[in-house]
Amino acid sequence: MRSAAPFLVRECSEYSFRGIDNMGEECSSVILVSSSINERDQMLFISVDEGASFQRQPLFFTVETLLFHPKEEDKLLAYSKEKKLYVSTDLGRKWTVLQERVTKDRIFWSVAGVDVDPDLVHMEMQDTSGGFLYVTCLIQNCSDKMVTAQFLGKIDQNSLSIQDDYIFVKVTTGNRTKHYVSYRRNEFVQMRFPKYALPKDVQIVSTDENQVFLALQEWHQTDTYNLYMSDPQGLYYSIVLENVRSTQQPEESVLIDILEVRGIKGVFLANQKVDGKVTTLITYNKGRDWDLLTPPTTDMNGKPVNCKPPDCHLHLHLRWADNPYVSGTVHTKDSAPGLIMGAGNLGSQLVEYKEEMYITSDCGKSWRQVFEEEHHILYLDHGGVIVAIKDTSIPLKILKFSIDEGRTWTVHNFTSTSVFVDGLLNEPGDETLVMTVFGHISYRSDWELVKVDFRQSFPRQCTEADYDSWRLTDLQGERCIMGQERSYRKRKELAFCIKGKSFTSALTAKPCHCTERDFSCDYGFERAPSLKVEGDRCFADFWHDPDSPPEDCHLGQSYASSTGYRKVVSNVCEGGVNKQQSSKQHTCPQLPPKGLQLGVKGQMLAVAPGDDITFIIHQEQGDTANTKYQVDLGDGVRAIYRNLTVTDEPIQHRYEKLGVYRVTVKAENPTGHDETTIYIQVNAPLQEVHLEVVPIAGINQEVNLTAVVLPAATNLTVFYWWIGNNLQPRLSLENSVITKFPETGEVSVTVQASNGRSMVQDTRNVRVFDQFQVIPLSFSRNLDQFNPNIPEWREDIGQVVTKILAKITGIPQESLVTMVRPGLPTTADLYVLPLESKPAKRSVFVDKRVPAIKQAFNENNVSFIVRGGLVVLVSLADPDSGQITRDTSTHATETGSQGGMAGAGVWALALIFVISLVAVGAFILYKFKRKLPGRNVYAQMHNEKEQEMTSPVNHSEDTQNIIQGEEFIDDDLDSQTLGNSGGNHSGVVLSINSRELHSYLTS
Repeated sequence: MRSAAPFLVRECSEYSFRGIDNMGEECSSVILVSSSINERDQMLFISVDEGASFQRQPLFFTVETLLFHPKEEDKLLAYSKEKKLYVSTDLGRKWTVLQERVTKDRIFWSVAGVDVDPDLVHMEMQDTSGGFLYVTCLIQNCSDKMVTAQFLGKIDQNSLSIQDDYIFVKVTTGNRTKHYVSYRRNEFVQMRFPKYALPKDVQIVSTDENQVFLALQEWHQTDTYNLYMSDPQGLYYSIVLENVRSTQQPEESVLIDILEVRGIKGVFLANQKVDGKVTTLITYNKGRDWDLLTPPTTDMNGKPVNCKPPDCHLHLHLRWADNPYVSGTVHTKDSAPGLIMGAGNLGSQLVEYKEEMYITSDCGKSWRQVFEEEHHILYLDHGGVIVAIKDTSIPLKILKFSIDEGRTWTVHNFTSTSVFVDGLLNEPGDETLVMTVFGHISYRSDWELVKVDFRQSFPRQCTEADYDSWRLTDLQGERCIMGQERSYRKRKELAFCIKGKSFTSALTAKPCHCTERDFSCDYGFERAPSLKVEGDRCFADFWHDPDSPPEDCHLGQSYASSTGYRKVVSNVCEGGVNKQQSSKQHTCPQLPPKGLQLGVKGQMLAVAPGDDITFIIHQEQGDTANTKYQVDLGDGVRAIYRNLTVTDEPIQHRYEKLGVYRVTVKAENPTGHDETTIYIQVNAPLQEVHLEVVPIAGINQEVNLTAVVLPAATNLTVFYWWIGNNLQPRLSLENSVITKFPETGEVSVTVQASNGRSMVQDTRNVRVFDQFQVIPLSFSRNLDQFNPNIPEWREDIGQVVTKILAKITGIPQESLVTMVRPGLPTTADLYVLPLESKPAKRSVFVDKRVPAIKQAFNENNVSFIVRGGLVVLVSLADPDSGQITRDTSTHATETGSQGGMAGAGVWALALIFVISLVAVGAFILYKFKRKLPGRNVYAQMHNEKEQEMTSPVNHSEDTQNIIQGEEFIDDDLDSQTLGNSGGNHSGVVLSINSRELHSYLTS
């Protein structure tokens, strides 16, 4: 079995995991390799001499990702499979836990020039209630008390993203999702998309040059996204391209066909999908204008191709590689501006199975075909050497390289034995000419690393005479791109020299006069193809009022109406046309407060008495400078504030008494008002919950489940009831519910009690039977003074009674259950369970255990001793009553005074009816006794019946010898059995119902 693939991590960048591009950046000499053959044997291999030697460092946790500090090489973060975040300040030799319940891939080091402290860590973590928060802390102290919640409220899971000057989070309430942004660590504000875009998902594409470029899936889209561009604060967004293709990946990740071309700012490639047809577009001005790619005129062999616009263009696959150590389908690099190499096809649309390789060295203006199949690409020496290895599943031993920007290629055998290529790496520095191919000979072999050195191909360093210049133009030949004319340096085709570390590609940059092409549509405006005949203009959407004041407009200030245009961010044009300037100036009116929010720092809405609470007030819209805020903390404390939402002093308070407090804030100025409310629960932590439930129940019998919570004074407790194997609990605010059990067997019942600060749980098992008998019991009054009315005491008393009764009667203890009821006076119920095995052939039986149990109680044989030597006597609750028989298979019948008996008249009528039946039967027998077989049997049975009904139970006999099971009569009424049964039938009640008697008589 081949060993596990190593993580190769460089010190230079936090994105080193994601691909080989960063391996060529200027990095420190420190390399760290983490290898995991199995989870228990994970090791870090640390090198401080560029891989010449390694130190083994065992780990006590399983690493999933490593994140290096962007500036200080000894500091790094590690995320474990247990969702814990660890920190090391000595290059991985010692580790300490930073935080728990942290979301994977939502961990970020501080950003230089934006965050004040370089040791600050941003993270998304789960709180004790299950929600997710955006918090920060310092690596020196990141305990729960030291983390700082940076966003007011909970955020969606996996929504935190930090890129350059911007922080993004999202919050979903009901079916609406709001996206928030913080620019340069200022207050979070809601991102403003077109009013009816109603985003289903948002993916950040780029945050370069003080602008956010993102893809947004609108409510009506399924497999496409729209591209939007923001203002410098990342607040207002305007659409720049519709229907960019997207692909759903495993683990709910989404790939969007948009690629930022590295090396030249403002250039992007995108695949647009319209009516099922996918085409590739390019922009040179951050989405202001898009064009189809120009196809090459010849193929790789120099033969003309039959592909001419507008019916045919070049289309590229814009996929990221699953393997981080190989290039994707399109490869660009910062140190090689203008050089783009990608896989695609010629035609009217992109074809999935066609992956011919094309290259451009002038940033997409002209293209050449270089291969017929897809290859992995690596740029060396600022693009002076291009290495290509075929993307295939078979082993290889050759690679191809070009030193003239792909015009000619040389084949090189990099190994004598074919290997399965797993990745390409270059040594640190963009100027390097040394690369490594790593892979394996077979799936059972170890890793093979092959170093390839191209330095021998170049005899010297380049001089200025070895370079030409080229000017950047778009597909229309326009030289003024992003407000300036730019030229770049490149090596001449026949110059075989090394560019080296001192090489710079940028040559000149000259500002241009501003034209209409330097302005894009402002927020609330867009272009439409149908209006092209009127000129390339922006028009206002129906929901947008261009004269409305901006949200940050304060009383006394002025603002200009939007003209519908804004200058493309990072565009440096000067003079010329200024479509952004407006002649309409307005004075900022006083706006009513709107979107008032009240929150608690740390989201702790349930606290203990005496805890400090920090209230934070936020207002999304309206005037704040001249607004009065009335705060009512719910416990009699009230205050009035001015300009509250822009101060750095939050409201702090402390509640001393238990209860629920309604906290309200009302914002009011002459133009209007807004109000918000939250509820603070002040509770002591729950200590314990005990589930009160009968241990025995019948099928479909209503059973009360009661949860007793300690401390008893806890308010607003929510109860979760888990019954049987049901994965969905029942929720209630009451501490009891009624339920039924539809089947026999043992059912587990669990209750969880939660008051927002803590959760406790208890579980009980209920046995469900078709039938059983219940005998109410009472205790002598001296027991009440020792009754603490707690579950453990009641369970112990019940077990004592059961054991004593089983010993006296000889009934198996498993057949008896005594449950002491809560409260005073002390009472109990004795459950007599059905026997596990019964005779297979019977019609009528009587449980002889019940008379024995009653006899034991009536003779005062059941007693026990409590503290002080006091004897507690257990007796029947009503000696004259019978037991309660639960027969839940058909209907429940009860005998005795406890069973809900019918009135005396009903029983009298029943008795007369039975006597009449007996008389009629006697007459028939007398009349036809010579014709009836078995007459002696009936007479004997009749005599025995009379004897049984008139003879009392013989208490002189040993009860233990009497009750060992059930007496029964065979359906056949065997005369021999009855005849040999003897004359003593004391304690056995023999009964025949009318249907059986009639059947017998008519036989």
